[in-house]
Amino acid sequence: MTITGFANESASKKIRLQKFLSQAGICSRRKAEEHIAAGQVCVNGQTVTSQGISVDVEQDEIRFKGEIVRISAEKKKIYIALNKPVGVVTSCSHPGERIVLDLIDIPDRIYPVGRLDKDSSGLILMTDDGDLHNRLSHPSYNHEKEYIVITVEPVSKSALEKMASGVMLDGKKTRSAKVKKLSEFKFKIILKQGVNRQIRRMVEKTGNQVKELARIRIGTIKIGGLKEGKWRFLNEEEINELKKEYSTDDF
Repeated sequence: MTITGFANESASKKIRLQKFLSQAGICSRRKAEEHIAAGQVCVNGQTVTSQGISVDVEQDEIRFKGEIVRISAEKKKIYIALNKPVGVVTSCSHPGERIVLDLIDIPDRIYPVGRLDKDSSGLILMTDDGDLHNRLSHPSYNHEKEYIVITVEPVSKSALEKMASGVMLDGKKTRSAKVKKLSEFKFKIILKQGVNRQIRRMVEKTGNQVKELARIRIGTIKIGGLKEGKWRFLNEEEINELKKEYSTDDF
């Protein structure tokens, strides 16, 4: 069996092995490094565990878990916005659980950008663009993520101020956030970092608990009127804005 992915750039030059795997739609570049270290990738019949190797996408035979992987420069990349329901896991594989890929009925290999915990709902971006996935997921990128939060107890002004200025999590103070009260039990928060279950833990630091949590925006992409459990392709303007916002020469 041959796995065929697609790249926007010409396939006539050498590229890093982990970049090749991400462009082929196998996984993100970070995950590719884990697969390489685990000995799951072969180049020209030899198992590769070094992260620095480059491959010629026209001449070299690359195999992932025994299957040949190729990339082509013909097909456009896929960019999808999904409104994830509560109870769905943001993963490409999670035995016994319903995952985000179960909600998207296309034959192409795509994967989620970042995470949104099982108990939360809202916007998830999905793509087969390995480069953009890596950029959006990298901690050095300061893209905003906006959430609507409903709490168990009334949310106080002092609690909002505390979350806005930052709270201690795992021995480090969270970065400042934009916070706005919407009603007695509801507020909006905009973050520029992604600590695990950050908002829930921040709310707990104020003596309260999250009842509902929904993400409504990632960078320039808004959830808009997308219904829970539904998805849509990003339009050209949205794709261009994403690429413009996260373009860099560091990758």
